[in-house]
Amino acid sequence: MAEQQTDDTTFSINKNMWPVYPLGGFQILAFSGIYIIIVPLSKIFWPNDPYHAFEMGLLITSMFWMMSIAGLIFGRFIDKYNRKKILLMVACARGMSMLLLSFTMEGQGIRSWLFFYVFALTFSLFAGGNYPTVLSLAHDIVPMNMRSRFFGIYGIVRNVFQLGGFLFSGFLIQAGLWRIYFSSIGLALIISGIIMFLHLEEPKRGAQRDELKTALKEDSVKYEYQIDKETMRSTMLSKTNLVALIEGISTQLFMGSLTILFLPYIQNPPHNISPLNTSLFIAIFGISAGVLGRIFLARASDRWASDNHKIRLYLIVFALFGGALFFVILFYIPLPLLSEQQGADLSYVFSFPVFWIMGLMFLISQSISALYEINQGPLIQEINLPEAQGQIVSWNKFLENISFGSGPLVSGIFISFIGENYQIVSLFIAFFTIPGILLWIFALNWYKEDKERIQELLDKRAKEINSQRRK
Repeated sequence: MAEQQTDDTTFSINKNMWPVYPLGGFQILAFSGIYIIIVPLSKIFWPNDPYHAFEMGLLITSMFWMMSIAGLIFGRFIDKYNRKKILLMVACARGMSMLLLSFTMEGQGIRSWLFFYVFALTFSLFAGGNYPTVLSLAHDIVPMNMRSRFFGIYGIVRNVFQLGGFLFSGFLIQAGLWRIYFSSIGLALIISGIIMFLHLEEPKRGAQRDELKTALKEDSVKYEYQIDKETMRSTMLSKTNLVALIEGISTQLFMGSLTILFLPYIQNPPHNISPLNTSLFIAIFGISAGVLGRIFLARASDRWASDNHKIRLYLIVFALFGGALFFVILFYIPLPLLSEQQGADLSYVFSFPVFWIMGLMFLISQSISALYEINQGPLIQEINLPEAQGQIVSWNKFLENISFGSGPLVSGIFISFIGENYQIVSLFIAFFTIPGILLWIFALNWYKEDKERIQELLDKRAKEINSQRRK
């Protein structure tokens, strides 16, 4: 077994974690591609019918809910078994599902939809094992003072692949090559899973906890504790963990509503920005936001939190408030009234300074919001035991995915009742961040106690491991 202890001053995140990057990228590319081509898919199933909103909405919602439920199942296995093997199984199962989706029959109506629905749900079922496994591996590979940087880099990779998925799938669908999209991504998932399995080291659990480093220094010594009901109640159900679980419901409703509200606002009359120009807008300013928010702010987060770990809570509060504020501002920027021909002309659209101003607001909103992701992960890791990393993230993702998947429905309800007044709807959507802001402010009083409880347990276990090693 490879030496598990690392020198924080020489540790390279990319050298040790690169095998999970392409796998995570193709995972999100596959899902985002399905999400963005939902209207063309309806035409593939029902070529002579108008858009089947109910069936396609049920498909997307079912995928999110299946992913949520599956995460609870995988969480238990992640904390007990080899995580590399779990990731390989996830990659192969999702890759095979994508390959099978490429065999969907065209023009068979409900029969085509049912075939697609079954394998799309299979694809989502195994999605529940992806992110919790990566987080559990990172907990035992990446030093604590580099966690935000890892989540930042991993987020950039996923962000770039997601935007690439929008463009890649859109191009192939427009060219009538949708089968190539599903088959090529399926093969990419399987290949990237095999590469990950061959090149990633399975770490020793608890190897990066300061309390356990000395006790686990010898390769023959392992951390073999498993969570029980009493420890679960005192740690996984701590006040700070409950905050992370509960606030995710409202926060992800906000997050899930953003794209589905922004796209029709700029694509429908009277603005009529074409889908291609919209994708380019999101790619230009979204990727910039990803780089700025997840590289520079991630490094800064690690530096600030090294002296006071509670700073991560303040950064999460700032991310929720600032992200919501600049999101609302987007809808109050006066856009020009364009015809469909003008909205499809790239040079004409971007000749308006107002679009660059909107792009700047979009970039700022995305950058600030990135602070939420790159600080929540390390914070949750710190207040949970090594044998609970997979389960606690699965609990969190269960609620978040259900809420995120409900975001489009909530936005649709608001638009239906209020009318297409996107400015007012954006304000109502932004209010979903208020519960999260208040809960994280309350958590400032509980975080230190919850963190110290974990430290005390690990100190006790380190002494037990040392005493057993000396026998």
